[in-house]
Amino acid sequence: MSKANNLLEPVRLRLRGSGGIELAGDHFGPVDGRLVVFLHGGGQTRHSWKLTGATLGLAGMRVVTLDARGHGDSEWAKDRDYRRTTMVDDLVAVLDQLGATPENPAVVVGASMGGITGLLATEVPGGAAIGALVLVDIVTRPENEGVARVLDFLSKHRDGFDTVDQAADAVAEYMPHRPRPKNTDGLLRNLRERDGRWYWHWDPGMLSDRVEDATLMTEDMEAAAAKLTIPVMLVRGMRSDVVSAEGAAAFQELVPHVRIAEIGGAAHTAAGDDNDAFTEAVIDFVLSTPS
Repeated sequence: MSKANNLLEPVRLRLRGSGGIELAGDHFGPVDGRLVVFLHGGGQTRHSWKLTGATLGLAGMRVVTLDARGHGDSEWAKDRDYRRTTMVDDLVAVLDQLGATPENPAVVVGASMGGITGLLATEVPGGAAIGALVLVDIVTRPENEGVARVLDFLSKHRDGFDTVDQAADAVAEYMPHRPRPKNTDGLLRNLRERDGRWYWHWDPGMLSDRVEDATLMTEDMEAAAAKLTIPVMLVRGMRSDVVSAEGAAAFQELVPHVRIAEIGGAAHTAAGDDNDAFTEAVIDFVLSTPS
């Protein structure tokens, strides 16, 4: 097998989060490259980043894509602890295991839920191991209507689907800006079959048992954002109903040095809507930041 093929195929990782929970990850690229850690959004898995991870790996970066607790192949929290603060602790623990330090920090790329985790982690002990931050369609003051639409989609279909095609129909309804794929095999990474039905591959307890004050969360995020001195990039889908132009501008007031990359035609799922444009923006950003 060629070196290029080796870099395209990830190496499976087993990592430990807060309280010893087992987290699944994939590693792309050379072990001595610049460390870039990807955190997916709610209801997604590490596979959301596969094409980007492979491309960055080929560019010489050490990429780790992580399944959050309760998602994908990571363990479900037995106590259903999916608080933001616990996910922040998971990230800090993972960065430590990957050898990230203030002297040799990681770039953290987080979409939606993952972006919140990355931002809040910069404020805690161990957060100095984050040397640069990419927020993918998430800001400190997102649009309430867009957030409600995301949560509504995640809350539906808890009784599963009869077929994978039914799941594809649900995704197509949620993302009308994307053409419905003719081949639904890609959805199998986000579904699991149990007793003849197909279920999303994440713990529904993530929503039902987590009670957080949205006002306090906004205050915590704004406090963290206002203290950012590391390089920051905001990637915004120009058709997003979660991050508006006004929301991006308000974030820029908090973080004047932020770089904003807007992807035309992309919505809240910006990385998947135009993966080439997203990947190019991330590579340019990483290469422009001090290692």
